[in-house]
Amino acid sequence: MIDSIRTWWRSPLRCALLVFFVLGSRGAEAQLQVDITSGVSVPIPLAIEDLAADPQASAEVIRQDLARSGRFIVGLRTAADYLVTGRASAGVDGRTTIDFELLNLLNGQRLLVERVTSPPTAWRNAAHRISDRIYQKIIGARSAFATRIAYVSVDGQPPSQRYQLIVADADGENARVVLQSRLPLMSPTWSPDGESIAYVSFETRAAAIYVQKVRTAERRRVSGRPGVNNAPAWSPDGRKLALTLSSGSGNLDVHVLELDTGVLTRITDHPAIDTEPVWSVDGSQIYFTSDRAGGPQVYRAEPIAGARPQRITFVGNYNARPRVSPDGKQLAFVTREGGAYRIALQDLGNGVVRVLSKGPQDESPAFSPDGGTLIYAARERGQRVLGTVSADGLILQRLKADRGEVREPAWGPFLP
Repeated sequence: MIDSIRTWWRSPLRCALLVFFVLGSRGAEAQLQVDITSGVSVPIPLAIEDLAADPQASAEVIRQDLARSGRFIVGLRTAADYLVTGRASAGVDGRTTIDFELLNLLNGQRLLVERVTSPPTAWRNAAHRISDRIYQKIIGARSAFATRIAYVSVDGQPPSQRYQLIVADADGENARVVLQSRLPLMSPTWSPDGESIAYVSFETRAAAIYVQKVRTAERRRVSGRPGVNNAPAWSPDGRKLALTLSSGSGNLDVHVLELDTGVLTRITDHPAIDTEPVWSVDGSQIYFTSDRAGGPQVYRAEPIAGARPQRITFVGNYNARPRVSPDGKQLAFVTREGGAYRIALQDLGNGVVRVLSKGPQDESPAFSPDGGTLIYAARERGQRVLGTVSADGLILQRLKADRGEVREPAWGPFLP
């Protein structure tokens, strides 16, 4: 949020320094619990039978996926329009194979007859992939059950807080700590190939931007310039980062960093605060937040030196933290509605704005890779949690940690 930027960067950091990596860790991280708070008014009746010879209970994962989508009511076969049935088998190499069918009970049509195979450690992903196939066949749109999210978890009270960067499945399961610190971690963002995360760390008692491999924890510092290093955003080709840096006077502007060469290009040069950049889908534009008109609004500029920004948002006096939908047709951002901060969606073709979320302090939106859902940080009863809302505004969920607070979510891309 623009209003908090000046305060945050001027605040002294008094925590003790402690940074270390944890790979494959379970039990130390905050686990997410998903609750549907709103769904479609007429969900589709669906039955999912237990899969024969299924030691991992994959059918239950599929039930949970489709029920949490808000578009299905999962129940008994006698009340269902669609039925999923199948069988699991284990090979000598430990790999699990699931053969499943999707039937339309209204006309007897067999809609899917497929097989999914996975190694022993990836059985949940296999179940999510089956959920994706079922959802797409019935709804006619792609879903993102078999994807990952990243978020920052904060546990404890100052000066003994612990920050964790966590990667989990889209349903919050299989959570894994990839970095933890006694000093703040901020602004995680996925690379387009899903192999790396860029983020801001204060481990040297000053802000710096790192790029870290998710699988191996290999990382490197890509920006540690004096002053502000904030809000990294990957270009669509994965070769550049847009980021916010401060000049010698402390003013914030948008820059582009070429990761291979280290070449830095200043995109904006204005006395206002220019921050929170994000790329257009084709890489030809950068959207960012600026208060150059007197209050935070979203602008757009070409990623070249001396670019002339164009204002994009005009409804309301506070619009910040832009995010572009995967199809490039919509822009999500934080808007102020009355005294509340909420997630809004603007059609980039006609400029129509719709407010999607309903909380008092919703922020940090991020699109799912299919564009059907937005994940965001929210405040509930004084605690920070994560929320999701469908792009049509009908389905809302809360993802709450079993302890501590969760914030700054980022949704990863589709994986091969």
